[in-house]
Amino acid sequence: MERTLAYRERRYIEELRLLTRATAADCIIDEKFDRLIYVVPKEEMGLAIGHRGEHIRKLQKLLGTRIEMVEYAREPEDLIRNIFSPVPVDAVKDPADGSITVRVRKKADLGIAIGKNGANAEKARLLVRRFLGTELREITMSGEA
Repeated sequence: MERTLAYRERRYIEELRLLTRATAADCIIDEKFDRLIYVVPKEEMGLAIGHRGEHIRKLQKLLGTRIEMVEYAREPEDLIRNIFSPVPVDAVKDPADGSITVRVRKKADLGIAIGKNGANAEKARLLVRRFLGTELREITMSGEA
């Protein structure tokens, strides 16, 4: 799937590179939750985060917005697991329309997967739409249909 980056996204990726020497694969500006979501390759994730998250804190202070990082994966199931990390999830693709349903394994993890005011669910929707070209239908428990 081909993705295009606007000037602002390229600028934010360059800020990350200048500060951390890590290159992000993508950057999404989420104005609804006032944050930047960086998608970083696995081999550069530690470099991007820094020791105890110091690079993230510096970048947040420099840019004046919240920063979140997601580890990139080529396989759709792995990417979805990385989006919802540390919550263990299973992704189920609907053969009829190609949409994805995410299932959490424990009831206690459902709230974490959705996030405060739906922030984690919205992040997942943005990334699934951008990287997989489909929609995230719902987040449910494993026991539910």
